[in-house]
Amino acid sequence: MNAKPNIVLIFTDQQRADTFGYAGDPVAITPNADRLAAEGVVFPRCVASAPVCMTTRTSLISGKRVHHHGVWSLADPELRHGSSHVRNVRDAGYHTAVVGKTHLRHGHRHTHDHTDELHEWGYVDAIEVPGPVESMTTGSQYTDHLEEKGLLDVHREYLRTYVRGERERVLQPWETPPCLLPTEDHLDMYIARTAAEWIRGYTGAEPFYLQVCFGGPHNPWDSPAEYRRRYDADSMPLSITEKQKGPVAPLVELMLAGAAAKLDQMSTSQNRVMKTYYYAKVSMIDDGIGMVLNALEENGGMDNTWIVYSADHGEMLGDHGLIAKKVFYEGAVKVPLVVRPPDGIEGWVSAGLTDHLDIAATLTDVAGADAIVESPGRSLVPLIDAGAGDANAQQHHAAVLSEFVGRDPYSMVLTDRYKMTVNTRNREPLDLYDMEEDPSELHNRVEDPALAGVRKAISEEHLPSLLADVNWAKLP
Repeated sequence: MNAKPNIVLIFTDQQRADTFGYAGDPVAITPNADRLAAEGVVFPRCVASAPVCMTTRTSLISGKRVHHHGVWSLADPELRHGSSHVRNVRDAGYHTAVVGKTHLRHGHRHTHDHTDELHEWGYVDAIEVPGPVESMTTGSQYTDHLEEKGLLDVHREYLRTYVRGERERVLQPWETPPCLLPTEDHLDMYIARTAAEWIRGYTGAEPFYLQVCFGGPHNPWDSPAEYRRRYDADSMPLSITEKQKGPVAPLVELMLAGAAAKLDQMSTSQNRVMKTYYYAKVSMIDDGIGMVLNALEENGGMDNTWIVYSADHGEMLGDHGLIAKKVFYEGAVKVPLVVRPPDGIEGWVSAGLTDHLDIAATLTDVAGADAIVESPGRSLVPLIDAGAGDANAQQHHAAVLSEFVGRDPYSMVLTDRYKMTVNTRNREPLDLYDMEEDPSELHNRVEDPALAGVRKAISEEHLPSLLADVNWAKLP
């Protein structure tokens, strides 16, 4: 057994923090995620660095906030020359590997054309598989696999139909057809199987750090029919559709105006059907996670492996009339975070505020690697080691930050009780929610005189430190 523990990061794309049995969801079928939660620590208040893919993934690997690294939308491969928690872990004596989606580059002919870039980020082994829509035009080991089986045209025609229907606004999310491939050849099952094979085949003397990066449950919600049958649409809870009070924040207004899905025309039955398609994909990925865990158990790795489970951002899933992400509502900005130490512990929950930078800091800490210079991330290892009975078990950050660009760059600050979004340039407050009294975010109280003190406190006590190192040259 290696003196240092192995590390597995399970990372999904566009997965809500609440669609798990362990999170109290009444219908979610997620036994493998639930197992990790029962044997680890759950952080239900983990906030995405940005409610969008490439931006958050840059923060995770670099350990830097969005306004620092400057990737507000499309990836910047040149940042591989800067900080990378993967490189730090590699340099601490680990065999590093990734199977699945990295999204550290925008645009490929074939992923093997840019393997050298992933080596520079710090990955020794790189089996990169783009997300579902990207695989329509980008080659990879996955599309090579489909081509060998005579399935690539089936896969890509499905995606072309989906994209065409979405762009022309003729295919609504509750009309998404099931995957036409055999379930074993679905992109996420391929990633899971490849990762499990990598674990079984690893014989190196070094401990390993493996990232298993699923492409789902990002849309299209192409869940196989067999997984859709696991869910009863009539039992599916409805999305948040109550009418909101208060002003509409500019970012929300922008997303509503540009929404391709006509959710205002969606019936309650269609809402429930739509959600079953998403949940079915969540359950399929959970089965894939089970494949990875089984591979670890077969080689005795569960007692010497840290497992971290998270996602890049969430999914609105019909809440507030929206699907996808790019807003600061809970559905889009909250992500799952479960940390299971080697051999497991008696599971518990910490309500401390966390973010993706903390995940990067935790991974370097576990590996005994150098911390990322100038990263605000704080390792969760001391909190986990101290245990549920420690006085600080329910605390981590006083406030966390998420960022995104719409018409302007925006910054969202979440404190223990309040959530406030501001224009990053001029710090003007745009929305304010009392998350204790209004967890569904139905009343924007940014203009409420009764909360003037809250606005002032967030602006003066948290924003200066959270936005202290803005890269103004890269600010959109």
